[in-house]
Amino acid sequence: MDERRIADRFAGFDQDGNGYIDREDFYVAAKAVLAEFGTTARCDKGQELFAGAEAFWQGMAGIADVDGDQRVTRGEFVTGAVKRLRDSPERFAEIARPFLRAVIAIADPDGADVGADAARRVLKALGVAEETAATAVTALDADGDGRISEDEVVQGFARYFTVPE
Repeated sequence: MDERRIADRFAGFDQDGNGYIDREDFYVAAKAVLAEFGTTARCDKGQELFAGAEAFWQGMAGIADVDGDQRVTRGEFVTGAVKRLRDSPERFAEIARPFLRAVIAIADPDGADVGADAARRVLKALGVAEETAATAVTALDADGDGRISEDEVVQGFARYFTVPE
């Protein structure tokens, strides 16, 4: 994976831009999704999102926080997360799944899958540029039905971090 892609991926996780990934970044992401869809943190879906964010953080820390300081530096991300995610994309998918499932439940009332427009809104809330979000949504909707399933989201998310463009 080239340096630019690694920097982009790292920045995607470093939601507050302080130079490292920590639990707060996952909470910032959760809050942004809640705000975008007008959902409160106290409701069941909000609680599930924060539980998913915590599980995602714990999974990330488990594979990348080498020194155990409860934050992942860019170096740890490159040597830990990127390498391990490339070696085992299914592991990444599993640590991301509870968070992504909760995002889908918030973004779409039926919760089984998410519409293309809602998926774009999620990506934009997480700081993804409009053009990139539109491209990503098109790629995720492999069958072109305008709906993106949980498995399509998880697999696409894992591909984004593990497969060279």
